[in-house]
Amino acid sequence: MQFDLAPQSLTDHATDLMVLALHTDQAAPIASEWFARIQASGDFTGKAGDALTVAAPGGMQAQRCLLVGLGDADKLDAKGLDKAAKAIADAATKKGVAHATVAPHDALNATFARQLGLHIALAQYQYTETFGTKELPAASILARVELATDLDSARHGFVIGQGANLTRELGNLPGNTCTPSYLADQARHLNHDNLSVEILGEDAMATLGMGSLLSVGTGSVEESKLAVMRFNNGGDQAPIALVGKGITFDTGGISLKPGAAMDEMKYDMCGAATVLGAMQAVIALDLPLNIVAVIACAENMPAGNATKPGDIVTSMSGQTIEILNTDAEGRLVLCDALSYVKQDNPACIVDMATLTGACIIALGHHNTGLLSNNDDLADALLAAGKDAMDGAWRLPISDEYDKQLDSNFADMANIGGRDAGTITAACFLNRFVGDTPWAHLDIAGTAWVSGKNKGASGRPVPMLVNWLQSRAQ
Repeated sequence: MQFDLAPQSLTDHATDLMVLALHTDQAAPIASEWFARIQASGDFTGKAGDALTVAAPGGMQAQRCLLVGLGDADKLDAKGLDKAAKAIADAATKKGVAHATVAPHDALNATFARQLGLHIALAQYQYTETFGTKELPAASILARVELATDLDSARHGFVIGQGANLTRELGNLPGNTCTPSYLADQARHLNHDNLSVEILGEDAMATLGMGSLLSVGTGSVEESKLAVMRFNNGGDQAPIALVGKGITFDTGGISLKPGAAMDEMKYDMCGAATVLGAMQAVIALDLPLNIVAVIACAENMPAGNATKPGDIVTSMSGQTIEILNTDAEGRLVLCDALSYVKQDNPACIVDMATLTGACIIALGHHNTGLLSNNDDLADALLAAGKDAMDGAWRLPISDEYDKQLDSNFADMANIGGRDAGTITAACFLNRFVGDTPWAHLDIAGTAWVSGKNKGASGRPVPMLVNWLQSRAQ
């Protein structure tokens, strides 16, 4: 994708799509009579999110014009700019638009440019991998966008969108394609001179004492894997640790899930896919950071040798865990991955996982759940999410909740009962990070969309990369 500066003169500029962003009741900067007729028709009001594609007026070299509403000038905010950016991206990536020009406007700032780049990338994504004979819509041919604002921000947004698209693609793949080995191997596809990748199999994990992680995949014929990416691009600074849950399919194991919508459990690896998408963006942006990124990959299946309720396993930390519910498996792979990254003495740890259905009950599908042992880290992630239009909401952690994990037979149970399920899951993970600043992102409600438009969303890649960019600065 090429981003260039938009020309000041619009009437004699050749382009497939001329975009005019306008406030409510604002006159267009060109062809006043033509625009007056459009306003009189009521087809375009200038309200935030309004979008109308029409033939360009006579005398212009543009093929078509896209009118995009910004709402009232005194009420324009980041969300309004995001709506405008999405409307432009959706129109500009339709069939036949290879070159789009956004007319200069004082309100179109760096935030708008970043969101435009992001939404163009997201709009260009099309899942094709597993179709056979079905005829699919033509892919976008948009190759050039001109705008009169911060081009670097637009490029950065596009890169972040491409990272989110990798996350979406991996999430959308079926479980018989995206196995633990396949998912772990995606780390090898990332390329940077300062990146090293190591993939640990079950024998290596057993040597490390990762009994908790290994317990999840015992009922599967697929080998569990731990992929480790070390990005050393930040001098002698302590690394940032990223950890992702990669359960490539979750039946619930012996604690079998209901059959309805179980197909969506292919999305239970979206935490790992988020780590991979974020790392792709970090590498493309060449951020001056040290990062150790780990994805814990396993398949949770029922079988004669599968882990059972009541079994007790020993984690890499030496802490023992009573398995009361085999469908609470995400925390079992994450805890050993957290212990693994602790060996690198990270400055902080952020893990992400489609961990609890309780998070959907609490927050719906709008905000990612955020829990942390460190206020500064939590505040930074919340701010990054707000700025990136990829919001999160903080939930508490305290001893009162942690006590729900007490067990009569092990150091802890893997569930704490029905009450506050998202919080007790985070309390479980908190037992493995010690004093290291740590944040947990529960993306069960935001990682994918159900229904007619079913598919992975790519969240929270924008939040995570925005936060990493702020750390780099």
